[in-house]
Amino acid sequence: MAMELPRILLVISCLCLGVGSGQYAPDLVTSLPGLTTQLNFRQWSGYLQAGENKFFHYWFVESQGDPSSDPLVLWLNGGPGCSSMEGMLAENGPYRINADGSLYLNPHSWNLVANVLYLESPAGVGYSYSLSQNYQTNDQQVAADNYQALLSFFEKFPAFSGHDFYVFGESYGGVYVPSLSAEIVKGPLSINFKGFGVGNGMSNYQLNDDTLIEFGYYHGLIGDDLWATLNTYCCAESTCNFFNNTENNCFSAVLEAYGMIQGIGLNIYNLYSPCWGAHGYQGRYTADMSNLFRSYKFNVATPPPDGPIPGVPACINATAMYVWLNQNDVRQALHIPNSLPAWELCSPQVSSQYQRQYMDMAPFYHELLQYDLRALVYNGDVDMACNFLGGERFVEALNQPMVSPYQPWYWNKQVAGFVKEYEKISFLTVKGSGHMVPQYRPAQALKMFESFLKNTSF
Repeated sequence: MAMELPRILLVISCLCLGVGSGQYAPDLVTSLPGLTTQLNFRQWSGYLQAGENKFFHYWFVESQGDPSSDPLVLWLNGGPGCSSMEGMLAENGPYRINADGSLYLNPHSWNLVANVLYLESPAGVGYSYSLSQNYQTNDQQVAADNYQALLSFFEKFPAFSGHDFYVFGESYGGVYVPSLSAEIVKGPLSINFKGFGVGNGMSNYQLNDDTLIEFGYYHGLIGDDLWATLNTYCCAESTCNFFNNTENNCFSAVLEAYGMIQGIGLNIYNLYSPCWGAHGYQGRYTADMSNLFRSYKFNVATPPPDGPIPGVPACINATAMYVWLNQNDVRQALHIPNSLPAWELCSPQVSSQYQRQYMDMAPFYHELLQYDLRALVYNGDVDMACNFLGGERFVEALNQPMVSPYQPWYWNKQVAGFVKEYEKISFLTVKGSGHMVPQYRPAQALKMFESFLKNTSF
């Protein structure tokens, strides 16, 4: 009987809190420092078991619509090595942070139409940790760990196992999302998995590099002389290889073009936005730039730290997020152990040791599209980290039957971007948006997201 008592007390406490349905009462977030608005949804923050001795921090927010029937969506940011708290607090989550540390509600939060689970992955990212403190990992291991974390989530929240379930991610989420999706369709987890979405994703290294040179030229970053040199030495028979060309003159030309894109102060995440913060060591920028032109092993400048905020990407102002998440009262509210170090947006320890295994995600898509699933690949069209041309050609190369041709889609009676639909998969651009679509174009992103979930026309 003594061993049964804690479980009985837990059930009683759940009922007293009005949580019910198996949701995990100790993780319930009852207040957030800096937030004065009364919420119409519940939320939980805590830990999910993710592989042996690994514990992933999660933050789960119920839908503001009908949480008992609305879809469940997992959100993953990328890097590799960057935190999904960016999605939660700066992109599609219910909150935004003012410079003074106060919170306000995001009117275009994705939890208006879905229950959303934000997961910090892999171990070592954000407030996720491993008891071994060994943070070496790879694509395959991360997929397996994310799957284990999902198993842990549904053990805590069994009532949501019957909901339509989707996996969404961004940037290096282009690897995380399909690889996890493949684990789901092959694994024993019994859920209603309906599909996945990838925003500005790293889906194919060669396509991303080749198209970035084209993007740079057609957006005025590369002059005619350099463009002519690139075409002379990197192209043959109407086919260009800017990715791993061994011709010396091509290498020199690609290096010069790369320098224009990443070395003169442009915002690689949004070409037409100013670059906040100018120069300084910023970890995510280094991680994201390391995804480009890997075959040439170009060096990305990483000057020593010269500011108080580590791990913040170049051109992005994430100071308020860093300060707020490291407040003691915030850590307590989110049930973060006192023993863990300070939160960082991106972990140089994880990203520097991360082993990339999947250079082309097409095999995963081919496998997944054999199932009764739908997929969305979307790109902000002024991003240079993972440009829209690479995304478009990646989807085209899957050779799915076309359902509707490239055409505009609208928000508020204005062109919001363009969309081309294939059997089971759609490619969509968001006009004027950078790398983080829900941040740069929040209203358009919400419409896109809701249309995909409801399987209605964009």
